[in-house]
Amino acid sequence: MNNQINKIDKLKKFFTYAILIFFALINIYPIFWMVMNSFKTEKQISINSFSLPKSLIFSNYTKAWNAVSLGNSFMNSFIVAGISVLITVSIGSLAAYFISRFEFPGKKLIYSFFIFGLLVPIHGTLVPIFILMRNIGLVNTRISLILPYVAFNLPLTIFILSSFMKSLPKAVEEAAIVDGAGYLRIFWSIILPMSRPALATVGILNFVYNWNEFSFALVLINDNDLMTLPLSLSLFSGQFSTDYGMQMAGLSMALIPIIAIYLLMEDQLVKGMSAGAVKG
Repeated sequence: MNNQINKIDKLKKFFTYAILIFFALINIYPIFWMVMNSFKTEKQISINSFSLPKSLIFSNYTKAWNAVSLGNSFMNSFIVAGISVLITVSIGSLAAYFISRFEFPGKKLIYSFFIFGLLVPIHGTLVPIFILMRNIGLVNTRISLILPYVAFNLPLTIFILSSFMKSLPKAVEEAAIVDGAGYLRIFWSIILPMSRPALATVGILNFVYNWNEFSFALVLINDNDLMTLPLSLSLFSGQFSTDYGMQMAGLSMALIPIIAIYLLMEDQLVKGMSAGAVKG
């Protein structure tokens, strides 16, 4: 009987790992294909884009970097994405703290108002936001991107952080109050350190969205010196031709910061997911 149970458990584990490996390969292959083609000439890509490169051609990377001023675009994306994440997480963590740890009139209404933001079709607001930014003179500025990024990322940030903070024990707060700590002191010294997994989760989600966002940047930014990375990468595709080697090289370079940030915060992200940071 025990042998049969062990065999069943082994089969379950085998099929589980097989399915996970299968989905991992599905997700990894497009990245591998992109990097592989970034080392090919245009002729090699046109003959067979699925073959391995005969030799590594690094000139695609230098050409891509210089062709559309990718260095400037990297800097713009870092500034816009970084400031947006910092503001979003700062405001979102404070709002989540008061929503999850205090009782006050209108609490459910305020929380519902924030959650309602998850239902708003973001790209349906492009025209009103453009008109608003034009009227207040913010078109072609980094602030015109930062403000929408913060506004549209706040609902998810508050939802995740408030769900996580609700699960934290109140005994720690009560002990801090007895010792004379104020609410902001408790928030800064106790709640935030305990919420690092959830903060890592929302930080990565927000940064990835801001880093890859294209529509708002396309509508609100026309100055070449302020172009973010997605806008610059779109310049590789012309009306009549596309240099796929340079395009793949540019996309590969754009992927590096995302992978680096994920690897740096991987442990906290996994802890945040497993600790219920995305539970309602």
